Amino acid sequence: MRHEPPALSERSESKGEPSPSVRLDVWLDVSCLFKTRSEAQKACNGGKVDVNGQPGRPHRQIRVGDEIRITRPHGRPQLLVIRALAERHVPKAAARELYEDRTPPPTPEEREIMEIERAFRRSFGSRPPRSPDKRERRALRRLKGG
Repeated sequence: MRHEPPALSERSESKGEPSPSVRLDVWLDVSCLFKTRSEAQKACNGGKVDVNGQPGRPHRQIRVGDEIRITRPHGRPQLLVIRALAERHVPKAAARELYEDRTPPPTPEEREIMEIERAFRRSFGSRPPRSPDKRERRALRRLKGG
């Protein structure tokens, strides 16, 4: 049996021209919404990504105009509309043009909560609070006069 070359339309899509649809996990990675494709897959499988109101599975094909909702760890959902498709990595500035961010601005209460959290993180630096080590305990005893 003889194998024939792919049709012209299939060839043009595989040569780098944008295809009419792209896998969700690939697009999330290329658009710099997640650091890696595997993180995007985990978010999809974990129910953190919805496409047009339905759960977004990593293998789902997305198209221009689809609405994506991503639930981030801080609790506020990120609402996006796909403006363009890409299968390969592009510069970060160009990646931002792949989608339109329709996330509503935070309410005054949410802004206040974020500011309190920022102040808390600043007061402890990058590491969480811990109990003093041996040297610090001795210094505390000296300060207390004991």
